[in-house]
Formats: sequence, structure tokens, C-alpha cells
Amino acid sequence: MKLTYEEVYRRSIADPEGFWGEEAERLHWFRKPEQILDASQAPFFRWFPGGETNLCYNAVDRHVLGGRGDKPAILWESPEAGRSAVLTFREVLREVNHFAAVLQNLGVRKGDRVLVYMPMVPEALIAVLACVRIGAVHSVVFAGFSGEALAHRIEDSGARVVVTADAGLRKGKPVELKKIADRAVELASTRVEHVVVLDRGISPWAAVPGRDVRWDEAMAAAKDAEVPAVPVESTEPSYILYTSGTTGKPKGVVRDTGGYMVALHTSLRLIYGCGPEDVFWSTSDIGWVVGHSYIIYGPLLYGIPTVVYEGTPDSPHPGIWWEVAAKHGVTVLFSAPTAMRMLRKYPPSWVERYDLAKLRHVFLAGEPLDEPTYQWAVETLKKPVVDHYWQTESGWPMITNHMGLPPLPFKPGSPTKAAIGWRLEVVDEKGDPRPAGERGYLVAHPPLPPGALQTLWRDDERYVASYWNYFAKYGKRLYFSGDYAIRDEDGYFRLLGRADEVINVAGHRMGTREVEEVVSAHPAVAEVSAIGVEDEIKGEAIAVFVVLKKGVEETEKLHGEIVGLIRENIGPIATPKVLRVVPRLPKTRSGKVMRRVLKALCEGKAMGDLSTIEDGASVDEVRAALEELAH
Repeated sequence: MKLTYEEVYRRSIADPEGFWGEEAERLHWFRKPEQILDASQAPFFRWFPGGETNLCYNAVDRHVLGGRGDKPAILWESPEAGRSAVLTFREVLREVNHFAAVLQNLGVRKGDRVLVYMPMVPEALIAVLACVRIGAVHSVVFAGFSGEALAHRIEDSGARVVVTADAGLRKGKPVELKKIADRAVELASTRVEHVVVLDRGISPWAAVPGRDVRWDEAMAAAKDAEVPAVPVESTEPSYILYTSGTTGKPKGVVRDTGGYMVALHTSLRLIYGCGPEDVFWSTSDIGWVVGHSYIIYGPLLYGIPTVVYEGTPDSPHPGIWWEVAAKHGVTVLFSAPTAMRMLRKYPPSWVERYDLAKLRHVFLAGEPLDEPTYQWAVETLKKPVVDHYWQTESGWPMITNHMGLPPLPFKPGSPTKAAIGWRLEVVDEKGDPRPAGERGYLVAHPPLPPGALQTLWRDDERYVASYWNYFAKYGKRLYFSGDYAIRDEDGYFRLLGRADEVINVAGHRMGTREVEEVVSAHPAVAEVSAIGVEDEIKGEAIAVFVVLKKGVEETEKLHGEIVGLIRENIGPIATPKVLRVVPRLPKTRSGKVMRRVLKALCEGKAMGDLSTIEDGASVDEVRAALEELAH
């Protein structure tokens, strides 16, 4: 008989060392840990100290040695390039061995940093796995950041080697990564010794003599190499991943080795409900934490195929995701609400034409999931849709329905209850618990479970200040998530957006998500973003930007209906000062709405760095809509 969520969760909180110690036994250790948890220097929590392991060995070698070498490991699909490939675990091991030798030949040693700036190709995973194989620390940067952003990450990490490609593809257009990398290396004050370039034949590039190395030539020279996996102490860093900070300077989140490995392996079984025959597809990019955890490491640690996809959800046609899922027999799909809202614009026939019989669960995360999008996904895909919540800092889910256990009843709009190991609470500004049904700050009680961030790269003080000092003046040491939430009487959480995404209208505080959910309920609305803008009388007012579904026309009646919904569901105080229909919302390349750009346009202020925007034309479209309103 299966244990219940409550039983497993209670054990993970009451006896974390016993619980995680047992989970660690499922993986390979060159040397067993001396203890399970060292919390003597809180809030710096060290999991499995003294233990020696290797992420690459556990993700690849272990399966080959276990007789599963001919099983598919990487399933690559690039509608952009018109290419696909399947690599077995044995083939991945061979390629990783070769690239590990390439890195060593370039002088990379244990503890050195390697920056990976690659498109969604199998070689990107090979490069990352080769880094951890030799104990090097990788820092993957999303292939679309500007040269300036890349330069900062090179400087901060002290990367000795950059791995890139001639170009990636985005809706048929090349993104010239080598040229951007060249600019970054020029700008960075830190000297980059070598740039390894994968030539895909997409875009011409010029080699810098003595610095640049061709991927194919270097791999050919290392074709006979066998590089053993280097034992790495559990608490040593595996990677640095930069995330946005309130100061504007990105924060280098540091992930350990052993704790991260154990957390991901456990999550595949208990949260994602995977078995040995599953096929996992996270539609993210390896430049984001989801890509690290659930494109690269999670599925491979668990020994199941991972789909690697280069492209967008609606190109070359709006059914391409479902076509890929059917082709590879995907059983667990992990995506984002933004993608579902995009696909919601198209007729259900784009889903219905493909055989998704093997698809068992659809997980969505990355931003709050509004109820209309949730209902659309459930009704159209005819599968359980699991909303879950986590952060770059957490490394894996913090709130979720555990599909590897008897699942709890679903509540649309809620990612369900705290994940195993996470002791979460909703508190007020003093860190005291809020009553059920009342909004507050989402916090986690120490110790944080395995897999969570260890610190910030070379900045322990900022780590403590950013995450642990919010309630310090009240004598409380709590992890501050930066998000508002409500917990109901059943213990279910509902996320209300970032604490800095709160609109204060004449002293009345409301989360942007509250407004967005109401507007999303209108049958004509495909996407919506609500922001707070300066108001001379009220201090702040609400601006709402709406994208309509295909074929729906903008009318005064429609405007009135949307305003009526807001007034009816929230109150007259929430009546928007600005309501504009736009063709597109300005988004980052990872699909997140750039609220600060909308705010700057409304207030006539500088928009700041636009290097991560998906399409600059969306800014002009919003500006034109606002100018039309002014006239």
C-alpha cells in the first residue's frame, strides 16, 4: 500500500536526516557522507558533507554500467533546423568523455569555471556534463542575453573558457551567438583563455587565433580519450546560475553537488511520478533553472530520456509540441502558463490531431497559473494538469501535488501543498503566522532541504541579506521567498505574485495576479498583464494590457465588460486607469512579461536594458496603443 502525501511529508519535516539519508542511498557515492546535514553555520546548510560523488557519473556512467547503455538518453528535435537526433546513454558517455578531455587539454581543472552560451542542441548538454565530470563549475547563460550581460557573468564567475556556437535559430532567424560571445569577451575585464565554437553551418564567423577552438576539431583530437569522473565533495559547487536581483546586479546562485543530485532524483519519483519507462519533456531552455534541473540533470539521473527542443510552441505550426510529444511517446510534460496561454489562442483541433495517449501528466510552473488557462489545459489536453511553484533559488519544486504518491484533490489556482522537505508558512511583516485565508509573505523555515541554493557566488553577505534578514529585526530567521501567498484552511497555497508586484491604490493593496485572473476569465481574453502606475491623486493606479484571442475584435462594449468584471470581482477601487488592447505583450525570450517595460511606457520613463526582450516590435505596439489613448 502506497504511503500518503501526509505521511511522507511529515517524515521529511520531522526527521529530515533520516528521510534524505535513505534517498541518498539510491545513488552512487565514491565515499559515503560523514553526516547527512550540517546546520552548524546556518543559514549555510551543508547536505551530505564528507561524501564524494559526481553528477555526471550518476547521470550517465551509472546507467551504462547497469546495462542500460543502449537506452535513449537525449531526444533532440529542432523544427528550426529541420533536424532531429537520438543519443543513447552509451553515446552520451562517449561524447562527454571526449569533451571532458577537450576541456582538460585547454587547461580546465577541478573548481575552474566554464561559461556555456549555447542553443538548444545536444552538444550543450554534453558540455555541461563534461564540466561536472572533471569537477569544473559551469555557468550556463541563456542563448539570447546581450554581450554586456554575458560580459558581467564572465567577470563575476571568473570563467576561463566559454563554450558557444556560431548561432542558434529563433523562428527561422539566426541568433549569432559567436559574435555576441566575442563582444562579451572584449568587454569583460576577466581574461577568457579559450572560446570553443560549435559550427552548425548557420552563420559565418571569424576565429580569433590562439584563443578560439573549433568543437569538431578538438573532439576529433580527443576521440580516444577516457576521462574518469572526478570524485567531488558533496558540498562543492556544481554550477552558478545568475538570476535577477533588486539592485539590478544579477545574483550568482550557487548549487552544491550531492544535495542537488539527491533532491532531483527524489523529485522525479515522488513529485513527477516517473518510472523507468517514462519519457520526460521540459519545454524550457537550459539557460534557466528548469532547464538545469529537468532537461539535463533530473531525467538523466533517473535514467529516462529527456527531450531537448529548439524552437517555439507555435512554429512551424501551432501543433508542433503535440506532434513532438506524440512522436516520442512523452509521458510527462513540463511547461509554463505563458506557453499554454499562447497555445490557447488556437483551435483545439491542433491538439486533437495527435495521439497523446501516452501523455500522463502536464506540469506547469514559472508564474502564477490563472484558472481560465488551467481549465483550458485540462479540457483540451484531457490530462491532469499540475500547477507547481518553485524558484531559481530552490532548484526544484517548493509547492506541488505529488503525482508519485496518491495525489491530493486539485484546486484550480493553487499549486497544492508544500513539497517534501519544505516547511512553508504565510507570515505578516513581522514574521508571525497569518490566519488561514489572509495574505502574507511566503517563507520557509530552516533548514532548507537538499538542492536549495547554498549561497551567492563570492557574496555570502548578499545571500544572508537577500534571503534571511527580512525578519531579523523581529528576531526571526526565515527564508524570504519574495512572494505573496494565501494558505487556506486545508493547507493549500495560492500564490499572489511578487511582493514587489503589488499595486497600492489609495491605501488599498492588491496583487497584480488578482486583477489578471479576473480579466483572464473573460472569454475574449488570451493574455493579460496588470501593473501599477503613478497617479497624482491615488499615488498608484492600475494599468491593464490585454491580448485578445484570434478573430475577436476590440469594441467599446468589450472594454466595458472587462472593466465591469474588475469592478464586480474586486471592487470599484480596482477600476483601471488604463485599459489597452495590444497585439502582443513585451516578453523575455523565456516567455515572462516585462512589467517594468509596460510601466516605463505608461510613465514616460527610460525602459532600461532590453537585451532579453523576445521582439522589440512589441514595445512599439504598446507605445502606439498608449499614444492612441492620449489622443
